[in-house]
Amino acid sequence: MLYIGGLPKFTESVGMKRYDIDKRQRNFTKLWVSVLIIILVGVVISALMVYRTYTRDLQPVSASQRAISITVPQGATVREIGQKLQDQGLIKSSWAFERYIYNQDLRSKLQAGTYSLRPNQGVKEIVIILTQGKVATDLVTILPGQRLDQIRNSLINNGGFTKEAVDAALNPALYADHPALADKPTDANLEGYLYPDSFQKTATTKPETIIRASLDEMQKHLTPEIRAAFVKQGLNVQEGVVLASIIEQEVGNPADKPTVAQIFLKRLRENMQLGSDVTAFYGAIKAAQEPSVTYDSPYNTRLHPGLPPGPISNVSASSLDAVAHPADTDYLFFVAGDDGKTYFSHTLEEHEALTSAHCKKLCN
Repeated sequence: MLYIGGLPKFTESVGMKRYDIDKRQRNFTKLWVSVLIIILVGVVISALMVYRTYTRDLQPVSASQRAISITVPQGATVREIGQKLQDQGLIKSSWAFERYIYNQDLRSKLQAGTYSLRPNQGVKEIVIILTQGKVATDLVTILPGQRLDQIRNSLINNGGFTKEAVDAALNPALYADHPALADKPTDANLEGYLYPDSFQKTATTKPETIIRASLDEMQKHLTPEIRAAFVKQGLNVQEGVVLASIIEQEVGNPADKPTVAQIFLKRLRENMQLGSDVTAFYGAIKAAQEPSVTYDSPYNTRLHPGLPPGPISNVSASSLDAVAHPADTDYLFFVAGDDGKTYFSHTLEEHEALTSAHCKKLCN
């Protein structure tokens, strides 16, 4: 402060101004450092909470030793298996099950079958059982989408029956009076009619008992309503089962099956070839040849018009229902993509473009 003419006069201090600016910058830097530290701490805490939840959900649900039977269908996704385990009260979280499978790279090692599991088994123990195929020994399972020769092998290898007993039990003449087979040609075998399910087995159970129980289940699903719906689509019951078996093999997602059924039914009505690869594969396998779309057999719907002479596998309820109640669409083509999705189209050009874009591995 200077005194001029007896009056005080204030002057600006450059040093003080610079000090204030530096102080504000330091305070601003401290603020951002504090914010970053808070964010980092929050991230670490969140990660620890997620990990804690994950490890907790890998533990057994309870101490209960009650055995619960669960069937893993052929082609089931990790998510579907996890959800089924959670719904049955065998694991705490389907999310933790999925994470564990992917973390351990076990997705391709999960095996279809019927398993006896308990709530006192943790995710790790359950996964060991599922990946090693330790199926329940007191149950006999017929999986969906299985050919008759595959069912035969399963009854021998997993069911514990002798080859001679199984071959004798698969004689269709034993079940000639069964209502499920009323529309089957008399000279045809049981292909397509053994409904997929799990059946109880004791030490004295004969394979014929399992076959008859499977036919009983098939009859339950061939309801009068389903049979009448087949006729409405221009098919008899045998033809309905044949088409359902093709759909069973062509597409795994039940939501897509009615649209695939619509496409095949439209092709039949317009006298077009079905063009189904899986029918060609079946014909080749039946002739003890390598699966091929070019192998010429009566089952190859790429080469021959109409339906094949018989079913190409057994069927599930969703495939029977798809034939009985096809989607109200007007597609003419479909392709199963590498991503597990089914892509539908109206024209060959659209179909070829979708195939090129989405089916690089499977279509080769």
